[in-house]
Amino acid sequence: MSDEPLLYVYAVVRSADLDGPPVDPPPDVTLGEGLTTVEHRGLTAVVEPVPAADFDEAPLRERLEDLDWLATMARAHHGVVAAAGRRTTTVPLRIGTVRRGETGVRRLLEEGESGLSEALGRLTGAHEWGVRLYADETPGKPAAGDAAARSARELHETLARAAAEAILRAPRQTHLFRASGRNVLNAAYLVPDEGQREFLDAVPGPEEVRSGLRVEITGPWIPYSFTRTASDEDPEW
Repeated sequence: MSDEPLLYVYAVVRSADLDGPPVDPPPDVTLGEGLTTVEHRGLTAVVEPVPAADFDEAPLRERLEDLDWLATMARAHHGVVAAAGRRTTTVPLRIGTVRRGETGVRRLLEEGESGLSEALGRLTGAHEWGVRLYADETPGKPAAGDAAARSARELHETLARAAAEAILRAPRQTHLFRASGRNVLNAAYLVPDEGQREFLDAVPGPEEVRSGLRVEITGPWIPYSFTRTASDEDPEW
């Protein structure tokens, strides 16, 4: 077994964009012994040494079944990614991405170089916005359900025209999120910063939506939904 430490990989940025640490100051909560970086061929990974007792392959798989521990890891992950995103364009990696030593991180950067570089170029000057449309429950009224679906389709088409990219997600199970009504649209939009006002103007206000419908918008976010690359595949320790 290698003596190299395990490194948790939070995100990747362009080396040329950095004029100092990619995360400064660091978030209050991280996962290990302090943030550092690994650079390879113009890409820099934001990493942190983490204990093998929690993050080696077998214990990590077990830990991921612990919802409280998973929530703590997710908060730390998102905190570091958000801090990096305030400094420069950032590609967040999947939660739980771990590599053994700098050698493993450089292999990740090399194998994912094309996709990571493409993502960094595509995401520069853009953020993610989330939009959900909810419809009041109307048992026994199929026409109301059809109207809600039509409104969702029309809203998505309008917003997609104002965005660079759009992703439709499966509707949320509202009982799990304490949301009222039935979720008929759950979508993410990649919006260039210079087009943000146009996009927000396209989101209808409460007085503009059909009776029985409610629009919820969140953002701007680091564009997690638009950053999947080859480096997100299952890890090789």
